[in-house]
Amino acid sequence: MRKLVVQQWVTVDNFAAEEGGGLGFVSGEPFDDAVTDDPFQNSMMAFIDSVDTMILGANTYAMAKGYWPTADDQGEYGRRLNSLAKFVASSKLDEAPWGDYPAATVTRDAAATVRELKAQGGKDLWLWGSLQLMHSLLQDGLVDEVRMLVCPAAIGKGTPVFEDRHDLKLIEAAGFDKGVALLRYGIEK
Repeated sequence: MRKLVVQQWVTVDNFAAEEGGGLGFVSGEPFDDAVTDDPFQNSMMAFIDSVDTMILGANTYAMAKGYWPTADDQGEYGRRLNSLAKFVASSKLDEAPWGDYPAATVTRDAAATVRELKAQGGKDLWLWGSLQLMHSLLQDGLVDEVRMLVCPAAIGKGTPVFEDRHDLKLIEAAGFDKGVALLRYGIEK
């Protein structure tokens, strides 16, 4: 069965968004097509190769659709991201175009869609950002793993990654140049 993997950029004080919803603390670098031995980029490429479907909430979709379909500065990573099948959870959208790439499918019932996708064959599912949707899918017991890309910043206030208690099992912890750390946790059910 496929897993639902959530990926969040977070601060060291557990915030995944600033008070206004921004991500000014994110400290990733653009990808390019040069051959690289950069461990962070290699980790991100390995992750994107492990998924074939991206799930987004309506707010994350609204922020991403104007940049990612034309993100030439993101090289092969951007091409792979743009080529993923996409689902947008929204009660208001009727369509979700993605530039010159195939449009995302709009779903009104994200939990049912995730259950259906998990039962199908294929690579894992990637929930990208989308904190409200993440919290909802956690409550429904559908999240299998949380990948936190911890940035070397503390912001004091914002939207926390977790709203309530969850028992986690460490899968991986890795540090990278410029202070970003990857923490992967399995969700104990």
